[in-house]
Amino acid sequence: KMSSLCLCPQRLADTAEDADLYHEYNASLQFDYFNALLVNTMDEEGNFIELGGEFPLEENEHFNKLSVNTLMSDIQVPTNVYNKDPDILNGVYMSEALNDVFISNFQKDPTLTWQYFGSSTGFFRLYPGIKWTPDSNGVVSFDCRNRNWYIQAATSPKDIVIVVDVSGSMKGLKMTIAKHTINTILDTLGENDFVNVIAYTDYVRYVEPCFKGTLVQADLDNREHFKLLVEELHVKGEAKVKKAMKESFRILADVTNGQGSLCNQAIMLITDGAMEDFQSVFEEFNWPDKKVRVFTYLIGRDMTFSDNVKWIACNNKGYYTHISTLADVQENVMEYLHVLSRPMVINHDHDIIWTEAYMDSILILLLMTSVAMPVFSKKKETLSHGILLGVVGTDIPLLEVMKLPPRYKLGAHGYAFLITNNGYILPSFMLKNVKLLEILLLGESYKS
Repeated sequence: KMSSLCLCPQRLADTAEDADLYHEYNASLQFDYFNALLVNTMDEEGNFIELGGEFPLEENEHFNKLSVNTLMSDIQVPTNVYNKDPDILNGVYMSEALNDVFISNFQKDPTLTWQYFGSSTGFFRLYPGIKWTPDSNGVVSFDCRNRNWYIQAATSPKDIVIVVDVSGSMKGLKMTIAKHTINTILDTLGENDFVNVIAYTDYVRYVEPCFKGTLVQADLDNREHFKLLVEELHVKGEAKVKKAMKESFRILADVTNGQGSLCNQAIMLITDGAMEDFQSVFEEFNWPDKKVRVFTYLIGRDMTFSDNVKWIACNNKGYYTHISTLADVQENVMEYLHVLSRPMVINHDHDIIWTEAYMDSILILLLMTSVAMPVFSKKKETLSHGILLGVVGTDIPLLEVMKLPPRYKLGAHGYAFLITNNGYILPSFMLKNVKLLEILLLGESYKS
């Protein structure tokens, strides 16, 4: 049974990679697809709107009486992604091949719930198809690339030090963009990752003094704690990036005793310019091996110091981006995930990941886990570039997983439990009691 659960994403990954291999990119492709936000929507004259169309939906007991289409998937696109961009159209067209596999998987294992493909370009193919509901402001903020299953499958565990310039030149909109950039980076981390946040002017300070000189697990509590502290940052003084970079390298060099992933290591430098002679820092701490990647984010419209900031990234196996508005943050931050995924993509490491348990937002009171796998480009002309196409996955109710242990071997008073690599335990008797489950989730006494 467990192997069959793992085979579902494997079938999806194989199909998506083959579909991409034989798909020839067409920059002028015209293609109508079912947009989950627009399906079954008509204009004033009674005609289906573009990318809408008639999309049959029926209540389904297995999906908590939600109206779904078990014969077809549809596409969700975040508001900040143009739904007719050539990259989106080509990706959607290519991934149509997944429909038959979605249906086949569900027929072979009716205990499955959602199956999906999250594209690196931002679209989300979901089976069974549904009508997507925007938030109260009419915005579709859901971005599959921010989801835990996507991030865990797309990259290996990470040690990240976020370094932010809080000198006087960062006042106003620049600081607002910088804070949003930090929060977005934090949102790309999970419980397998470790992180710290440093602010600098002419001296270095940790936003949380209790975490001085170390990394902490990037679980939900720590991420939210960092976000609150980042909001309190104020600008003053003159920027001296050299001290901050030295401190960041020291932290990453001293990762021991489980306080780090010991896998990917990176420094995220967020600044409006770097004026010092910082080459000596890299010569001392990072060259020639370049074990630590340095990603740089140039904040604001001023490009005076862009060459310096770009040089830092390019000479430390990182990536440089320029962020001039709040709208630029999301897409630019996501670029670092593509860079960190390259070694895995080039080696074609199709590792299957299981996420921590979570409460499904649609199928109420049902604890789920996601099984996901990365999808790579196999085209010869891009093989050495390490191109990540996206991540496929499926959601499985934990009740189904808990049925796997052989009950007759547990004894009269025995029970099974799940334990993750992060030490969180979920006993089986709690899964069977909904009231206890509610207390468990609200009280945060346990984590999956």
